[in-house]
Amino acid sequence: MRVIIIGAVAAGMSAAAKLKRMQPEYEVVVYEKGDVVSFGACGLPYFVGGFFDDPNNMIARSHEKFRETGIDLKTFNEVVDVDVNNKKVTVRNLETGVEFEDSYDKLMVATGASSIIPPIKNVKLENVSTLKSMADGIKVKELLNKDENKNVVIIGAGFIGLEAVEAAKKLGKNVTVFQATDRILEQVFDKEITDVLEEEIRKHDVDLRLEELVSELVGENKVEKVITNKGEVDADVVIIATGVRPATGFLKDTGIDMLPNGAIIVDEFGKTSVEDIYSAGDCATIKNIVTGQDTYVPLATGANKLGRIVGENLAGANNSFQGSLGSSCLKVMDMEAGSTGITENQAKKLGLDVKVKFISDFNQTNYYPGRDKIYVKLVYDAKTKVLLGGQVAGFKDAVQRTNVIAAAIFGKLTTNQLGMLDLCYAPPFARTWDVLNVAGNVCK
Repeated sequence: MRVIIIGAVAAGMSAAAKLKRMQPEYEVVVYEKGDVVSFGACGLPYFVGGFFDDPNNMIARSHEKFRETGIDLKTFNEVVDVDVNNKKVTVRNLETGVEFEDSYDKLMVATGASSIIPPIKNVKLENVSTLKSMADGIKVKELLNKDENKNVVIIGAGFIGLEAVEAAKKLGKNVTVFQATDRILEQVFDKEITDVLEEEIRKHDVDLRLEELVSELVGENKVEKVITNKGEVDADVVIIATGVRPATGFLKDTGIDMLPNGAIIVDEFGKTSVEDIYSAGDCATIKNIVTGQDTYVPLATGANKLGRIVGENLAGANNSFQGSLGSSCLKVMDMEAGSTGITENQAKKLGLDVKVKFISDFNQTNYYPGRDKIYVKLVYDAKTKVLLGGQVAGFKDAVQRTNVIAAAIFGKLTTNQLGMLDLCYAPPFARTWDVLNVAGNVCK
């Protein structure tokens, strides 16, 4: 059996490693257009900000370790076409420019996603970068470590953009953030939570500009100013963090079913609509546990888990993936926030009959140092009171409480059960009635 895997980052190498452990005699070939494999891009903002300095900390496993297991890892080789009828791929060696064909019995597409570059004039000026690859991270780190680069503009207030804010502020930069919509993180959090996070950002002397669209970058060779629909701002460095799209353009003539954004639709086994072709990671959909819908959630957690399932199924198993809650979290200056399940906004778009409750409380007792505000929003079925979503923001332990909500949603707990859930209590960690108990109990 010859298995070809396209892409060697999270999902691809998770699948390759599992497949080779289960079926050592299989030929497993991995084509990767770059040189960096098994790479965790989530660490990039913290690398850039100097929270750690060795970029290899973001690599889970080296080329050599994979090759020692018998995986035929071929870097600087880009798959540019797939012939699904004859089970062949066309590969371009990026070092020589030579193209060649290879045959497969089974194929996995794990090409991930690429950065979306908005239609901004002069976007290719020097000192302008995305923050997606290892090369991006090294470039941005070098730029931010130069004293003369004082003014940093970040375009996009999603996860990477806001994490880059903290990195730039840690290095003493003047930071301006532009977001085209009327609030940050609107795909993941409802307004009650984003209001809290926006206030926290502005408290740290960050110029957060909502509903402002960047149209042009100005400079001779390197960027000097950013022009928007409302004015202009000085800029020594510009970081573009306006989201990602699935890197699946080379598959457009294959007949593989995709979402409108190019995400490959897969079932619970990681199978695509074409026989013997699987997919996982940031180029593919993932099943939402709450709605049952095929959704695009480009997160490392789902990529690794579904990648592992695909590896097992490529080895001959028939294992299904339980799906995803889209659980995600981030640090916003001194605060942290997490979201799991569906938001109120998503529920409304789906026409679901839900109720919601938003409360503010405290994370622990007042007589032990470290007490601070914490905010919880719950989304639940109006009739059954079964939990469908939850969001938490606070200065301490907000994300771990989000994990409790994720478990509660997976277990189909009601708000009543959450209200009486036996959670740990000690003065440094919680109140006798934890904020999650309180939130559950006030849901009517």
